Amino acid sequence: MVENQNVDEPMIEQTPIESEAAEQTKYTGFLGKVDNYFGITKMKSGFKTEMLAGVTTFMTMVYILIVNARMFQDAGVSFEAMYIVTAIAAIVGTLLMAFLAKLPFAQASGMGLNAFFVYTLCLPKEAGGLGYTYAQSLLIVLCSGLLFLLLTIIGARKAIVRAVPAAIRIAIPAGIGLFIAFVGMQNAGLIALNTSTKVTLISFNLLTFTSSGAQMIGAAVAFLSLLIIAIFSKLNIKAAIVLGIIGSAVLYYAFCGIGVAAGSESCKAVFEAIEFSDPIDAFKKFGEESLGQVFINGFKFDQVNGSVIFNFIAALIAFAMVDMFDTIGTLMGTCQAAGKESGLIDDSGEVKNIQKALLCDSIATCTGAMLGTSTVTTFVESSAGVAEGGRTGFTSFVVAVLFLVAMFLSPIAALIPNCATAGALMYVGVLMMRNVIDIDWKDPAAAVPAFLTISVMSFTYSISYGIAAGFISYALIKLCTGKVKEISPVTAVLSLIFLFTFLFTH
Repeated sequence: MVENQNVDEPMIEQTPIESEAAEQTKYTGFLGKVDNYFGITKMKSGFKTEMLAGVTTFMTMVYILIVNARMFQDAGVSFEAMYIVTAIAAIVGTLLMAFLAKLPFAQASGMGLNAFFVYTLCLPKEAGGLGYTYAQSLLIVLCSGLLFLLLTIIGARKAIVRAVPAAIRIAIPAGIGLFIAFVGMQNAGLIALNTSTKVTLISFNLLTFTSSGAQMIGAAVAFLSLLIIAIFSKLNIKAAIVLGIIGSAVLYYAFCGIGVAAGSESCKAVFEAIEFSDPIDAFKKFGEESLGQVFINGFKFDQVNGSVIFNFIAALIAFAMVDMFDTIGTLMGTCQAAGKESGLIDDSGEVKNIQKALLCDSIATCTGAMLGTSTVTTFVESSAGVAEGGRTGFTSFVVAVLFLVAMFLSPIAALIPNCATAGALMYVGVLMMRNVIDIDWKDPAAAVPAFLTISVMSFTYSISYGIAAGFISYALIKLCTGKVKEISPVTAVLSLIFLFTFLFTH
């Protein structure tokens, strides 16, 4: 899954399909009122087309329910609680898109932003993270959402994105993609700890299968999962990622069954650990562990000093940068790819109702923080629905309804192992790397900041450090080569904040 893309280029080349002629009729009664509200006929679409587009978008992004829930377990939140949080946040954000912006886009907890939340903010300081609690991290998300809201209201959000150097803007999603892929490999056990080289590939020595068979199978299935998703995507199967997750989960349990027959104790333990729960229990855990935690424990800091304040600001800025690129890039890229004939682009080349769409994103982020999840953003998978003919908010409404149904399937989703979602994370990494071709690698002033942004994220296990390295290096290179006028005020301010954070708080 990719939300982050270069805002200057269409992200996915899609050809919108024409609505069926039978649907180009005047609706009456209740359907007529719905048609008038969403402008379905006006957009040369129809209910059948809009519903198909909604189902397509949902199938391409439903994996976020499982992936996000698995990821937040590393932040101390149960799978069941986060599954419900993710679903509700997606419903709220997508309904906002449906009824406020009336655009065919869906929202949910953003990939990359959730990784930053869990593996940078919540990771203990001794492990290289910032050491914030789950609730404190939610406070940072809430503050970033309020900042988004303010910038959207005054119309400055888009201008800020444009002021960020193109090389850094392109490198950030690529770096996050590499980071997410690394996380997926670790979660699946494909990468193991090595005291000399820090990391290495897991051993597939069959002589140790009886003691570590489940680990070997998990690592192998993670790799197979990536291949399955790639094959399905090559065949233009819309739900490639979710089908890859389900297919690899089946393979995992099938191989573990063979492992039990071969005498593997670890494979036997896999089946012994399976538990079936009441889906209502997930809602109870949501109320106990997540709902309102930002207000209950988010303001509890052991000490308030310069280090806490500047780390808080640096993290907030990192969230702001990534989410601003996310939403604007997704909206502009997808609508431009659909073409003016889609009705999603106005005469000036701007996305229709873009300010309302950005407002939806801001409100959804604030709501998500209060519910208990990381930044909610517009999903680029929405482009799949647009390609199927989705043109109005009715497409988004269909997606929201499907997420509502999915909320009650948490016991089934809990059976999906980490190795099955690892393939999805690695494939997200593949997709998020695609725009690096737009970086001017022949220009050191662009290449070096881009390289540092991408590499530092993974090598230091911190998205914020990667962003900081990119900004600081860009400003210094321009300053030392007499190109100070090319440094925008936004870049200068952010570079100084990041530099101060490194020198006095890190």
